[in-house]
Amino acid sequence: MTEAIKKSLRDSKTARWTALAIVSFTMLCGYFFTEIISPLKPMLETQLGWDSADFGSVTSAYGWFNVFLFMLVIGGIILDKMGIRFTSVTAAIIMVIGAGLKYFAIHFMTADTSFQLLFWEFRTQVFWASIGYAVFGVGVEIAGITVSKIIVKWFKGKEMALAMGLEMACARLGTFAALAFSQPLATAFENVSAPILLGLVLLCIGLITFIIYYFMDVKIDRQIKEASLGLEEDHFSLRDIGFIIRNRGFWYIALLCVLFYSAVFPFYKYGPDLMVNKFGIHPDYGGLIPSLLPFGTLFLTPFFGNLYDRKGKGASIMLLGAIMLIVVHLVLWMPVLGQDLTSIVVAVIAVVVLGIAFSLVPSAMWPSVPKIIPEKQLGTAYALIFWVQNWGLMGIPFLLGLVLNTTNPTVATDKQAIQAGFELAYVQAVENTGLAVLKDKRGDQIDLAKAARVESQNLVTDVVMNYPQDDVLAIDSAELASMVYESTKTFLDTEISRIDMSRLEGVDEDNNEDNDNVVLIRLNESAVDHVSQVVGKKEVKLNYDYFTTWIIFIVCTILALIFAILLKREDKRKGYGLEKPNIER
Repeated sequence: MTEAIKKSLRDSKTARWTALAIVSFTMLCGYFFTEIISPLKPMLETQLGWDSADFGSVTSAYGWFNVFLFMLVIGGIILDKMGIRFTSVTAAIIMVIGAGLKYFAIHFMTADTSFQLLFWEFRTQVFWASIGYAVFGVGVEIAGITVSKIIVKWFKGKEMALAMGLEMACARLGTFAALAFSQPLATAFENVSAPILLGLVLLCIGLITFIIYYFMDVKIDRQIKEASLGLEEDHFSLRDIGFIIRNRGFWYIALLCVLFYSAVFPFYKYGPDLMVNKFGIHPDYGGLIPSLLPFGTLFLTPFFGNLYDRKGKGASIMLLGAIMLIVVHLVLWMPVLGQDLTSIVVAVIAVVVLGIAFSLVPSAMWPSVPKIIPEKQLGTAYALIFWVQNWGLMGIPFLLGLVLNTTNPTVATDKQAIQAGFELAYVQAVENTGLAVLKDKRGDQIDLAKAARVESQNLVTDVVMNYPQDDVLAIDSAELASMVYESTKTFLDTEISRIDMSRLEGVDEDNNEDNDNVVLIRLNESAVDHVSQVVGKKEVKLNYDYFTTWIIFIVCTILALIFAILLKREDKRKGYGLEKPNIER
């Protein structure tokens, strides 16, 4: 009877792979929301007035509570003490709350108010978006360690590395979707908060899937207890933390983890902007090339995980991945020969290789932890590793944003100055003319303020794409805004005076081609082109130089290689079996 019960769930391929699929979907939703604003940096600057430091603050907030309030460590203790079911559902609820707060801040708050907190001045919108992301970060990280323990529970002695690889592949699919579709979605709705709302909805669905797994876990625990299979989880003891932190192998794998992920995950945040500013990709498509990174891991992580299950060589796989990571960031750091097809090909190849490296290390790293740490301490061990990792996920994006802002101090303010000058001139030029009462083809009056805002964003994009300059003009933001305003106002006044206003009054919307939107579209196109040329001739620098900033990534990759070497030496000394297969024969 014991054997029959055993095979009914844990040894049933259908049951364990179903459990994996359920929890993997929730992690897909979590990783989708994690990277949802990564391609939106240019739009956040033009729509909300953020700069690189604001963007860095929000993206670094992911680790605030996990690091400084030890929420991840507490989550690991709760996991080992309270069990998988309680922890998984609680983590999903926390994700939804944090995501909801971030959406509320970006959609409903404005960026023009600020307050002082200790030594830092925060914009109110940026602060609450950061708090929401920090709360979400607690939930998604605790969910991650819980899912890792779920996989060990169902797959230990079986296809554990393959299962972890497939779970990570699903998570990367969420990352891919965020990078590839977030910007087009925001553009389609003309609102930077639209993709954030979609991420919130998906997290609510992810909460439901965790609840479904809850009942599966109840069943397997009941059968384990009835069969006395000896797989019950031991109670947590504070002495377990002492055992873990005294383990040198644990520290090598934890430090490799933080350095490796610090060289990859922040790339999601800044990679799309790098593609725009260094490789000349249009902002609407800046996330497409970085999206190749997680897309490649969809196939390669399970492949390398299966290889580790059957052939072993886990420590060697991690070492190879660290070497490849160094090569990739060196390529992305070096100057390219112009913004042409060659440079785009270089970017694509570099991201593909980065995806291979990103498949190699995690596919071997996470399944190696149960070989170093006893199963009863796994929840706490994974939590401690994630806690160390969050130092990097918090600190590196903030450092990148700070360095980028420091080395490019005028870019964000000049963009905003051009946009403000254009908007003001646009509205003033048309508000007292026949254009002010134009209606669209449905008969609704055109919102000139909205039209001005949209066209000013198009203007900044056009200038960035067509007039990248290496030399910065000595002109402050106020002077630049005034220059754009005067030039635009004069140009629009001249153009509007040429329009036959009589043709726009009382015309039939079905038989007159030269009214409503058509007039504005032509006017917008000519105004954007005019101001682009004016700004271009003044050599105002509107593209970011990432040369200094990218050195941070290179340092992380070199240190990751050092700890990969130390981990392989420790495995030989202690005999953890990292080079041995996972599947027990």
